[in-house]
Amino acid sequence: MEFRKAGWRTRLKRFALAADSWLDAGLWGAGRRTGEIHERIRSIADRLTVSGGKRIATEFASEGLNIGIVGAIFVLALALPAFRIGNEETLKNQVFAVTFLDRYGASIGHRGARHDDSLKLEEMPDHLLKAVLATEDRRFYDHFGIDLIGTFRAITVNARASGVVQGGSSLTQQLAKNLFLNNERSLDRKIKEAFLALWLETRLTKNEILKLYLDRAYMGGGTFGAAAAAEYYFGKSVRDVSLAEAAMLAGLFKAPTKYAPHVNLPAARARANDVLNSMVDAGFMTAGQVDSAKRNPATPVDRKRDSSPDYYLDWAFDAVKELAAEGKLGNDRVLTVKTPHDIAIQERADEAIESILRQHGPAYHVKQAATVIMDPDGAVRAIVGGRDYGASQFNRATAGQRQPGSSFKPFVYATALSSGLYKPTTIVTDRPVCIGNWCPKNYGGSFSGSMPLTVALAKSINSIPVQMSIAIGKATGETHEARAAAIGRKKIIETARAMGLTTPLTDTVSLPIGAGEVTVIDMAAGYSVLANGGRRAKPYAAIEIANSQGEVIYRHDRDEPEPKQVLSPQVAQDMNFMLSKVPTEGTGRRAALDGVVTAGKTGTTNGYKDAWYVGYSGNLVGAVWFGNDNSAETANMTGGSLPAMTWKEVMQFAHQGLELKAIPGVPAADPKGAAVAKAGSAATPPGATAGHMPRQSFEVLSAVSSMFKSLEPRRIASRPVQVGIRDISGSEPRVR
Repeated sequence: MEFRKAGWRTRLKRFALAADSWLDAGLWGAGRRTGEIHERIRSIADRLTVSGGKRIATEFASEGLNIGIVGAIFVLALALPAFRIGNEETLKNQVFAVTFLDRYGASIGHRGARHDDSLKLEEMPDHLLKAVLATEDRRFYDHFGIDLIGTFRAITVNARASGVVQGGSSLTQQLAKNLFLNNERSLDRKIKEAFLALWLETRLTKNEILKLYLDRAYMGGGTFGAAAAAEYYFGKSVRDVSLAEAAMLAGLFKAPTKYAPHVNLPAARARANDVLNSMVDAGFMTAGQVDSAKRNPATPVDRKRDSSPDYYLDWAFDAVKELAAEGKLGNDRVLTVKTPHDIAIQERADEAIESILRQHGPAYHVKQAATVIMDPDGAVRAIVGGRDYGASQFNRATAGQRQPGSSFKPFVYATALSSGLYKPTTIVTDRPVCIGNWCPKNYGGSFSGSMPLTVALAKSINSIPVQMSIAIGKATGETHEARAAAIGRKKIIETARAMGLTTPLTDTVSLPIGAGEVTVIDMAAGYSVLANGGRRAKPYAAIEIANSQGEVIYRHDRDEPEPKQVLSPQVAQDMNFMLSKVPTEGTGRRAALDGVVTAGKTGTTNGYKDAWYVGYSGNLVGAVWFGNDNSAETANMTGGSLPAMTWKEVMQFAHQGLELKAIPGVPAADPKGAAVAKAGSAATPPGATAGHMPRQSFEVLSAVSSMFKSLEPRRIASRPVQVGIRDISGSEPRVR
């Protein structure tokens, strides 16, 4: 046994020695072969060794290769964001051709690039193409998407002028910006623009890029593309524009608002002359050929009285693209969309905001406003996204996020009522309350003592929502006040989300009194839940959509789910009852309508930076915001002043001719008052001139005009209306 064990060990030792010998021999052999290879390489390198000028050139080439590799990696890193933006699906989604109709079937505008070959590039006048290329990109057919010569020239000219006087972007770069980017002035945007231009050049021909550019560019007056602009400004097909008219159209690409002929005809004609001179400088035409166009400048048709719901169309266009992304519209990209848009309400809203800002904006130090009017089921009737679409296309109604102030409190009260801790008759006490070092104060700086919950909401008491957040949290068993408040705020955010607020709501101690950020359209949607008896309805822009063959491929009532019940009917009724006191007994008296029962809430933020009124009847919901783009403080403007006044001006008109519906849980108006409201359309609208067309008559004419739209495609011109605003500069106290 011992002999066998010793033999096993001996064999193991021998194996280990053999393995060690093999490894040593292998390493030695590998080292010898490596040395031989190194000697060969050194021998070859010695033969390639250069000196003098050749060595300097070689060193430069070697370093250049290293720098080039590093640079290529850096450029690739810069290009990655552009590659993520620029893809075939994105390009496909950007070339929709959408015609929008109002609720009566009349055309209200177009959005998107036309790609259905209804007007090919070769059908456009040669002088229009030359005018565009002469002013925008003379070497368009020679460069690869980036005009290096033009860019260097622009840099030189701008350096001499110590400012930006000449652009260096090629036509392809401009198209990339129009399709995929925004107008932000930043290095990041310019880098993306350059790479996207290269991406477009690899996927489209030069003629396709030029055609897409001519179709996609904004050209003022709510028009996109040369074809739409020719029809709008000159009342003719782009095929038929003269040289003078083509020059004026080409001049719009640089600054459509500044050079729009219906806004500033002298500036438009001066710009057209510059275009004609550029055509001569580029060698596209001779001085003699353009002389007649200079002596006989283009004269546009009178469009001063036209209006276009551009903010509404922009939002509706995005909504259509969302439906397409969800796969609800098939593959067709030439669409006709019937919207809930009401041109009469839209024009009244535009006029009211402009009139109030013009009359009272300077006194209150406020320059901007926005509003959304919609049906309780979510059908959006009108959007005003700002004072002037030509000056700024930013939609403050759908994209601008501002603090709602006390107009956020209904979401807090709805949460409190849903918890079962409160009822409209519950007695609450306005008293000091603090969470940590934060102690909210009321508008007047004092406390009002005990009162019913309904009165607390009507008077917009600030301490009550904070007390509610604490009570909601304590109902879960939490005894620590700050932690209980945090639990309560979480439930408030959940309720606000369920009711329709989509923007991120930061959980801060001041959230219950409106310190979060919301959009105007979300506020209208949130309040529509109350008008809807507790059911949430998402705002929508399409009643039905037809494809290029005229087939209806989408219907909202058929293809969207029924509104979801997010508040109990009892909670909605209690909220409606309390909010109905705001325009009659609370801070929103200036919003009260004659003969129409309404409910609503004012809102004012710290420093008077934002002022709101959000209200509703059984028929319509409306949200109004006033403020400044730079969040500058106003002169003590509250939600009960300009926003409430604007809401009344729009809603008093909007309810004329309607069969009034009751707000759930709120007693209807007396028969006499209701009769006055219903008969209002037969008389001159309050605040309007005697010559203003009543809304009911306007609707009838709109419906009739839609029958003849194939024979008379031009839109009905709007009538100017003076909005009657009572003077608020006197001794009447300003309220929230």
